[in-house]
Amino acid sequence: MIKYFLPAQHVKSVFEIKPMDLKEKGIKGIITDLDNTLVEWDRPEATPALIKWFKEMQEVGILVTIVSNNKLKRVKMFSDPLGINYIYGARKPMRRAFRRALKDMKLQKEEVVVIGDQLLTDVLGGNRIGLHTILVVPVAQTDGFITKFNRRLERRILSWMKRKGMINWED
Repeated sequence: MIKYFLPAQHVKSVFEIKPMDLKEKGIKGIITDLDNTLVEWDRPEATPALIKWFKEMQEVGILVTIVSNNKLKRVKMFSDPLGINYIYGARKPMRRAFRRALKDMKLQKEEVVVIGDQLLTDVLGGNRIGLHTILVVPVAQTDGFITKFNRRLERRILSWMKRKGMINWED
């Protein structure tokens, strides 16, 4: 059971994830969280650096779908100006939104990575259906109410994993 909380990779930000590295591994699609993964949870639009990152992915043919537990208004306002597909109200870690993203992108599990900042939603959800998961350090140090609760649980899980030698990165 604990293996479902263990990300395949850990990076400090999405900007460490390079399109050519993904392409070389046969990756054709990204399922990414929005809040505190791509931008702060209260930032309404993408930063110039993030817009450039999306364009770099697009240039090498990597599809991106934002899968968020947030409401339509928030996700649509962020995604529409960028022309990025999205799924809102995803209820992660439930499998349904991940499966829908795969189907919409017309890709197989082996061709897609999941990027997110939370073990209990992004990593758990992606791992449950066999996707390659990449945990990023949260963009902001503040969170919404439910996420604050999740973060406490995550710290306990990560601490246990470190003691068991399952992870070796720094916080």
